[in-house]
Amino acid sequence: MRKSTPKKRVILPDPVFNEVMVTKFVNHLMYDGKKSISFSIFYNALEIVKTKLPNEEKSALEIWKTALENVTPQVEVKSRRIGGATFQVPTEIRPDRKESISMKNLIIYARKRAGHSMAEKLAAEIVDGFNNQGGAFKRKEEIHRMAEANRAFAHFRF
Repeated sequence: MRKSTPKKRVILPDPVFNEVMVTKFVNHLMYDGKKSISFSIFYNALEIVKTKLPNEEKSALEIWKTALENVTPQVEVKSRRIGGATFQVPTEIRPDRKESISMKNLIIYARKRAGHSMAEKLAAEIVDGFNNQGGAFKRKEEIHRMAEANRAFAHFRF
């Protein structure tokens, strides 16, 4: 694999909303190849979101997309070793990595929540992300703070 870059795999859109992003999210949510269970968790979470925000004019899918945008970091810090010292160098994130990080953070912090079912926990995290609060949003703020604190090392960018 030295010379050629691996081909990007084609991800099929989900059956209900016909969205590729939903399938990517479900793939991150999935354990042990149980994709149908992940789809049911996601769709149930969107139903719960709809009941939690009844006066919102947006659909549940749009609320989920807005929540993802709200928890998406723009910069991150990467460790870079220069002259025997390790610096935390702030770098911008590629768009596909931004999407992946935001999805993973939303799922990780949903799993850490207290609640009965994963659908309820995910719905609560989506609502919090939509309202610019919750664990995933705090994580984004923390990443941005670290990058801002290490802005002096930005000239080591690679």
